[in-house]
Amino acid sequence: MHDHRRPTTLPGRLAARAAAILTACAALASTALLPAPAHAGSYPEQPVRIIVAFSAGGTTDILARLVADHMSKKLGQSFIIENKPGAGGNIGTAYVVNAKPDGYTLIIDSVGPIAINPTLHKLPYDPLTDLVAVAEIADVPNVLVVAPAHSKVKSIDDLVAQIKKAPGKYNYSSTGVGTSSHLSGYLMGKLQNLQITHIPYKGAEALNDLLAGRVQFMFATIPSVHALIEAGKLKPLAVSSPKRSRSMPDIPTMDEAGFKGFRAGSWFGMFAPKGTPQEIVDTLRETVNEIIQMPDVSKQMIQQGADPMPGSSEQFRDFIKEEHDRWKEILIESGAVSQS
Repeated sequence: MHDHRRPTTLPGRLAARAAAILTACAALASTALLPAPAHAGSYPEQPVRIIVAFSAGGTTDILARLVADHMSKKLGQSFIIENKPGAGGNIGTAYVVNAKPDGYTLIIDSVGPIAINPTLHKLPYDPLTDLVAVAEIADVPNVLVVAPAHSKVKSIDDLVAQIKKAPGKYNYSSTGVGTSSHLSGYLMGKLQNLQITHIPYKGAEALNDLLAGRVQFMFATIPSVHALIEAGKLKPLAVSSPKRSRSMPDIPTMDEAGFKGFRAGSWFGMFAPKGTPQEIVDTLRETVNEIIQMPDVSKQMIQQGADPMPGSSEQFRDFIKEEHDRWKEILIESGAVSQS
């Protein structure tokens, strides 16, 4: 007995299945041709700008260019330094606060704009919360210097003795009211009740007038005066850090010189706009930490007066908060800002 039911059309079914497979493959192929979505795992996919809120040639700029050069090599994209100076670092810092938080606009900044200026100025932003602390780069002590061409001072004890003999006759220059340079001089006067007069300048003019003999001494970051010390145009008397600087191991600390508890100076680190993906922050932190621990980089930084400071983002953030609170107290006490 014959089965009169219609036979199954197997070739037809196979053709339909093959057509479906081909369609799916075509869809996958077209998807593969589309650009991959941006994600932190592929960062950076384009050049990155690192803002420096000060002029070229200063300590922040020197450190930023050193780090940026090695970041370009390690991460395979250009890290380009862009100087945006003005208002004590506030202009460049505000620019990054308002930048897109995608990891392509960063800032290497210092103690002034981050921890001092929020107390010193009425800012439309808060760098402690509107920026992400990515990584500390270096701790840079200030060094107390005199100009041998205009001073017979041989040591910090010598300088203190001369100031006490002629109270009110000794002036010190700084790079501006509320700067680390100014506040170091203030602490010096406070801790030994020295009658000294602060003369604020704008940037490099403070150093120029010291070299010209118009002021008697100054606290300056070591990298900014390293070459002048090497050339014998400036004489270092003491450093402002709690420990001796690795670049000047023979120079005593202010604490060792009798100014007990003296701690002042500058520090520098990388920041990103608030909201930057954590994966990108981690990549940047890990890369910065690797760079500043490279033997050749570390040696170069130490020679210029900057102590490399590898660590976690959390450690850096907590340190910044402590610095902000400490400097706020000193700024109010010094009269640089009112308490109201």
